Amino acid sequence: MSDSAARLEVAAVVVAAGKGLRVGGDLPKQYRRVGGRAVLTRTLAALAQSPRIARIQPVIAPDAADFFRECVAELEPAHREKLAEPVPGGATRQQSVAAGLEGLARAGAPDLVLVHDAARPFVDESLILRAVAAGAEHGAAVPGVAVSDTIKLVEEISPGIGRVHETPARENLRAVQTPQSFRFGPLLDAHRRAVGQGRDGFTDDGALAEWAGLGVVVFEGDARNRKITQAADLIEADRAFSGEAPAISEAPMTTYVTRLGTGFDVHAFTEGDHVWLGGIKIPADRGVLAHSDGDVALHALTDALLGAIADGDIGTHFPPSDEKWRGASSDQFLAHACGLVRAQGGRIDHLDITVLAEAPRIGAHREAIRARIAEIAGVPLTAVSIKATTTEKLGFVGRAEGLAAQAAATVRLPEVEVDTGTETAERRS
Repeated sequence: MSDSAARLEVAAVVVAAGKGLRVGGDLPKQYRRVGGRAVLTRTLAALAQSPRIARIQPVIAPDAADFFRECVAELEPAHREKLAEPVPGGATRQQSVAAGLEGLARAGAPDLVLVHDAARPFVDESLILRAVAAGAEHGAAVPGVAVSDTIKLVEEISPGIGRVHETPARENLRAVQTPQSFRFGPLLDAHRRAVGQGRDGFTDDGALAEWAGLGVVVFEGDARNRKITQAADLIEADRAFSGEAPAISEAPMTTYVTRLGTGFDVHAFTEGDHVWLGGIKIPADRGVLAHSDGDVALHALTDALLGAIADGDIGTHFPPSDEKWRGASSDQFLAHACGLVRAQGGRIDHLDITVLAEAPRIGAHREAIRARIAEIAGVPLTAVSIKATTTEKLGFVGRAEGLAAQAAATVRLPEVEVDTGTETAERRS
């Protein structure tokens, strides 16, 4: 994410106006309790604790004010401060989202808006950061996960019977989730246009954006970010939040192994007035000699992630002999490595960097670097550590001839079963 994107004001609309009675009982699913707290409370808390979300606009049913107040009362005071007064939703999801957008507009339009289902309490910071980054870059972006089942397009020929007329390629299909991310102005305009043309049946803001002519991209979702729809979902969510079971999105037969990768990078000083470290431009007496922007922290971290998945090194993926990478920003190298981890079904647990330099000092920039790396990698801030040390005047670093960085990355990958004597491996599902 660019520095300008990082400064965008981000708001969220939480759609909680539905009846949601398929889970059973008389109480809408968003007000049912899982692990001792209401589903809506958990969803609001997950969004409110993100430093990237400045305010949240809840949309509720007109007759649910008392239920909503009970949910809000369970939030921490700092989280409650981000909540706007709820606005009443409409008869359809599209109408409810439009009501939320209008509520935000009245209070002052944000730059970016995330639209999220109240019944998805497993949303986490990494998914929020990916949503913000994708929405800022592309203007309209929805999270999606690869489907594991073969999908058939059918035409119903009798009740319960459909004739297959197409089997789309599974690798091109994605199951779409929320939060969906949009530039606020274009999405609000699309909703207003839809109302003006009598279109009120969109169940997904990505589809509405497509109808309005906006280019929509799909970014990496999270299989754990399941929506509570049926009674079984509610039971599993209750067990998960009670600490009795894995999150409902984790496939029961999937087991993970932990991998540790390490990386190291060094660059010599040359003429200049700044260096890049961890995606942050730091004023300095000299620059570094490099083919790209010479960010030793991001280069080392990229190699650490590639090492964890045994996929070469930074030079393999971004050869210095290729002129297209001359002067390139190193954030794209790190983002690429993170994408490769997730493409294997992996999860990034922790990123740790040590910078070796006599100068510049990074103490004043430490938190900015951590935040930037967390944004690029799509991980929580707590999963990023950066330290600095000197070499007590020893070696090229001690002589102030250059600077270096070493990094470690801890990831979890789905366990593979390898056929002895062959090169085939099949992931459990």
